[in-house]
Amino acid sequence: MSVYPKQENKNIEFKELLNPEIHLKAEKKQHLASQMKYRLEEGNGKAIYVIGIDDSGQKKGLGELEFAETLNVLKIIAAENKAKISKIEKFGEQGKITGKVLIEKNLDQLKKEHLIIATAGHVGHGKSTLIGTLMTGREDKNGKNWLYLNVLPHEIERGLSADLHYSLFAFNGGQPLHFQNPLDKRERSQVVEKAEKIISFIDTVGHEPWLRTTIRGIVGQNIDYGMVVVAADDGVTHITKEHIGLLLAINLPIIVCITKIDKMGKKRIEEVESQVENLLKNVGRVPFSIKNENDLIVAIDKMEAVVPVIKISATTLEGFDLLKKLLFYLPVREKELDKPFLMFIDRIYNVSGVGTVVSGTVKQGRLAAGKELLLGPDASGKFKKVKATSIEMHYHRIPEADAGFVVGIALRGTKHEEVERGMVICDETLSPRCVKSFEAEILVLNHPTRIANGYEPVFHGQTVAGTVKLQLMGKEYLKAGENGKVLMSFRYRPQYLRENDKFVF
Repeated sequence: MSVYPKQENKNIEFKELLNPEIHLKAEKKQHLASQMKYRLEEGNGKAIYVIGIDDSGQKKGLGELEFAETLNVLKIIAAENKAKISKIEKFGEQGKITGKVLIEKNLDQLKKEHLIIATAGHVGHGKSTLIGTLMTGREDKNGKNWLYLNVLPHEIERGLSADLHYSLFAFNGGQPLHFQNPLDKRERSQVVEKAEKIISFIDTVGHEPWLRTTIRGIVGQNIDYGMVVVAADDGVTHITKEHIGLLLAINLPIIVCITKIDKMGKKRIEEVESQVENLLKNVGRVPFSIKNENDLIVAIDKMEAVVPVIKISATTLEGFDLLKKLLFYLPVREKELDKPFLMFIDRIYNVSGVGTVVSGTVKQGRLAAGKELLLGPDASGKFKKVKATSIEMHYHRIPEADAGFVVGIALRGTKHEEVERGMVICDETLSPRCVKSFEAEILVLNHPTRIANGYEPVFHGQTVAGTVKLQLMGKEYLKAGENGKVLMSFRYRPQYLRENDKFVF
């Protein structure tokens, strides 16, 4: 009987040789880490690497030094996946060594993974329906899955989103945790408790008059990825282009979903695919059509330049299995956990029996319940002391929140009417300072005329929104396609900004 496992098992990987000087360089290392993550998940936390044997199954054999170097590379890549080498078996003689290496998830170090994905696209292209179908896992036969997100009376009446909506999709043991009723707060709390990986969707608004709300959803949260939805019947529209431009302006990796493929014929779907491909190429991204799991691994490995494109139908669920696997394998982008806590406030609530509750995405650091914080700036630019009495994520009480978590935080020491969107809560060691004027480098993507001194646009950065006045530095005016330095001054009140923050105006 062979000592080697069968190659077709999904948690098995064959490697002839891993050289530290080659395979620990950034691009190779990232590829190996993504590959190992896939193997670990397919093996429920266990992966087997067979070394000294090539992809065709031929025994090549390694020397002692080569074998040790290969093990060292595997050890480093395993650490990237919060895993470790738990067993090594060596076969053969010196100069002809092969081996079998068992890699297992380090359960002591496991913590819930959390991603934030913003959905964007034209009104009616199926953003809310896509998320509702993901959450339930059920076919959208009656066209009502979007109701799980659009809960305001005027949204239900008109059948379109009018504000940002926050939704939850989660995995446990590699399997999606579907909802019987996504509106049930208790069920959402239970899903958060069970989940090993949590995805918070921010469903933005596709209707053109509410573009500033979409901008707030994209620039105001600590987003990991953008998902652009394009309907097979309508195809690419001016709003599609606008939303992709916004996502790329803040350097987000993106995914494109072509929806409603059950309604259109093969020729029309190919036309829309071509429209998407041309649009992505024009903005410097490489479209990559996802047809199977192998495509997923390739795309995820290069998402800084590559855009995965998946064709789906909420009515038949075609393509949803691939989309779920893509979401599961998406890596969590690096967060700034070692910095003082900071969160920009997006929404404010006055909860009976609790008091003032603010929600938003933690930008940096970590917050434990009971911590004293600073809140501000107020209209005069001052900050006041408050206390975070409790923290919730999707109606589930948590003891602490890390950078990247979308949370609600109950505050003691301030009244509901004293808090406004755009304010921050932060650790006292951050020593926050607000500004009335600041220098910025801007790029004019699109404008019907020219921008000159005195121009007054609306500034959108983090959750801050306010009118600013521009003074050009070194140029008389700027036209579409040009960039330059300007002095921006808030007209009405100072705001808290950070050096190198990105914004849209």
